[in-house]
Amino acid sequence: MNTLTADAVPSAFAPRPNRLARSVAKLERIPAFLRPWLRNRVMGRAVPFTGTAGLNFAEMSPEQVVITVPNVRRVQNHIQGVHAAAMALLAETATGMVVGMNVRDDSLPLCKTLHIDFKRRAQGGLRAVARLSPAQRELMLKNDKGEVSVLVQVSDESGEQPIQCEFIWAWIPTPPPKNIAGQTAAA
Repeated sequence: MNTLTADAVPSAFAPRPNRLARSVAKLERIPAFLRPWLRNRVMGRAVPFTGTAGLNFAEMSPEQVVITVPNVRRVQNHIQGVHAAAMALLAETATGMVVGMNVRDDSLPLCKTLHIDFKRRAQGGLRAVARLSPAQRELMLKNDKGEVSVLVQVSDESGEQPIQCEFIWAWIPTPPPKNIAGQTAAA
């Protein structure tokens, strides 16, 4: 299986946007003052747990996704910091969205591996920035299955990184739809 890291050599690459990327691009037509609220609402409906946790989708492009979470009661641990599970959710959502904006429409992205090292106590809210290189994006468009290592930087309000993360995302062909009898549509 093909695996690329974010520091792979860039190439000249301009893919046709997939469904998710086209949907996010449509939000650019909305007045700027409404865009953040609507983007959070749309993503919260698509992935309900992100809305429950109060994640804010600050920036979404095929190259980079930025998501924040404030240090509020619903995501706090016993010492009033952002809970470890909320940190993992933030990082997983950022990496998953950047992968989701790049996989082909006939592919299903799946988190294969996550590795998180907790380095220090977080101070205040958190910000996750996940990026894909042009080579990674090209690999995702050209192959019906594969995997990429997606690095994500998670920083707190002090600018420090309380956690270090790496996620390996795989993508596979979308299974064919099944009819009511449980048979594949082509059968």
